[in-house]
Amino acid sequence: MRLPPLTLVLGGAASGKSAFAEDLLGQSGLAKVYVATAEAFDAEMATKIAAHRQLRAGQGWRTIEAPRDAVRALAEVQTGEAVLLDCMTFWLSNLMLQNEEWESELDALSDAFRDLPGPLVAVSNEVSGGIVPENALARAFQRAQGAVNQRLARQADLVVQVTAGLPMVLKGQLEGPAW
Repeated sequence: MRLPPLTLVLGGAASGKSAFAEDLLGQSGLAKVYVATAEAFDAEMATKIAAHRQLRAGQGWRTIEAPRDAVRALAEVQTGEAVLLDCMTFWLSNLMLQNEEWESELDALSDAFRDLPGPLVAVSNEVSGGIVPENALARAFQRAQGAVNQRLARQADLVVQVTAGLPMVLKGQLEGPAW
């Protein structure tokens, strides 16, 4: 299966978006690079990260840990490799929690996407379906995540929403087997 230069996979928490994105890369026939953005701030998250690492073990993934500096991670990508950036939501929250300027980082990341020698699949949480959060930081995050998703959707060649493990194409055309 030939992947377009940029694919955005959206979905809610535990929607199956990451598994779907991993399947896309697996079908590409290219070497797989996993750019991981999660950080373990507590024991539960450490366990989740370890489980994800274990699932990828022996599956041919090269993993680059990049909680905030995804641009640096993408600079390591070589010809013949397809990239899974999982996920934009953790990347954004990591930047916001460190009071870093996420808009300029997004500009640089958007440029890095265009400069890649192969396809990239970015995973991101869709946050527009929930209620308005009760605190200012959560509301700021929700607005920022919406802006990130909209920007990536405009730039992407393929946008897929995953719900209950089922993909729905929002933009472009999905090639390959039916899911």
